[in-house]
Amino acid sequence: MTSVVSGRPTRSRPWRVAAAARLAGDLRLPADKSVAHRALLFNAMGTGRAEVTLYRPGDDVISTVSALRTLGAIEAVTDDGEGITRVTIHGGGSETGAKLPGDGGETLDCGNSGTAMRLFAGALAGRPATATLIGDASLSGRPMERIAEPLRLVGGGIATRDGHAPLVIAGQRPLRAMRHDLSVASAQVLGCLTLAGLAADGTTTISVPGPTRDHTERMLAWLGVPIRRDGLTTSVVGPVGFAARHMSAPGDISSAAAWLVAGALHPTALITLEGVGLNPSRIGIIRVLQEMGADIEVKPDAEPSAGPEPIGRISVRGGRRLTAIRIAGDRVADIIDELPLIGVAMAAADGQSELRDAGELRVKESDRIALVVANLVAIGAQAEELPDGWRVARGMARDARIDTHGDHRIAMAFAIGASAGVAGTVEIDDPDCAAVSYPTFWSDLEKLTR
Repeated sequence: MTSVVSGRPTRSRPWRVAAAARLAGDLRLPADKSVAHRALLFNAMGTGRAEVTLYRPGDDVISTVSALRTLGAIEAVTDDGEGITRVTIHGGGSETGAKLPGDGGETLDCGNSGTAMRLFAGALAGRPATATLIGDASLSGRPMERIAEPLRLVGGGIATRDGHAPLVIAGQRPLRAMRHDLSVASAQVLGCLTLAGLAADGTTTISVPGPTRDHTERMLAWLGVPIRRDGLTTSVVGPVGFAARHMSAPGDISSAAAWLVAGALHPTALITLEGVGLNPSRIGIIRVLQEMGADIEVKPDAEPSAGPEPIGRISVRGGRRLTAIRIAGDRVADIIDELPLIGVAMAAADGQSELRDAGELRVKESDRIALVVANLVAIGAQAEELPDGWRVARGMARDARIDTHGDHRIAMAFAIGASAGVAGTVEIDDPDCAAVSYPTFWSDLEKLTR
């Protein structure tokens, strides 16, 4: 294996992973980036100062911190040397309106983060100034007209380059309040339009065609914003301001998913994960693995967390045979980030599994449907690509080189597959990409296998 510095491999060559004799131990996971983005950005739109506490934040979250620093919202960032980062924010809002600080003309680099770009766009649409949002090559290939078009309808000036980043935003205030009926069930698009609604005069209503994560609604309500979620419809009344508030981001359930799958597949595993976010719209991975036969126990914390999200402890024990599963319809949205890992779990199960209605995977950091299937075939599984998913059955494990296309979810999923014996020895072509969401993934894998 390559060397590890601060939890990241130094990429002199690809990272090799083989079947682990043991997988056992306790882990604390990096900050949930969905919550962390919102905690940082929302406090920057509020009034007064607040401190956001993050454990080992990934590169996506650091991109949001850097963008807020460019806007002048960051007063201090401290690290205690043990992985705890504290970000002190001074918001640009007032008692009568939420607003990001800054005088205009800024260029904000969102890195690889689609969440950051889409949420910043909504927040900046109601700031009477200009800004440009840019990202890396992967983010610059992701669709942005799905936010640009509705933002134009409410009065926010926004231009894309052939439907993609960079986004040039000429915000104004107030925006128009209106009803949006989205064609895609996306928490990022919903969050973008909700933030624009904070600067609108009246009630903004957003309806989605299927379930989405509710981090935006939970956090804004916790901050005192008059917001309501009723089934598939979210409503917010603007213009509205709120006070910034100290909060801590819980451990990332999507990072926890790697170890839940590893523990479910490995015959002697025993892994405990502390302080994990247990938002009901994010724990679909637990339900899927339990349905397949995994031995997983969830224990919510008795004490309230320092924020709007429930947290708790999750334990997984190996040794049970998994059975095939079919996943389709509304439940896909709950597990969209975990689907590459679930694909690996399917390759270890008895029978043929199927995923449908997951076409959104094709416009993530990579075409995850094509990449998951190609890499499953490479490690010896039986896998067939479908327009909106895949079919997978167990095959004969073999060595393979994993083509990640720089996608952190692909890198981690197939490293887990190898460590749990679903594959032979694999070489991950771009191990550094895991740092987007999980900067200590490789050192945590070593910790559990020592």
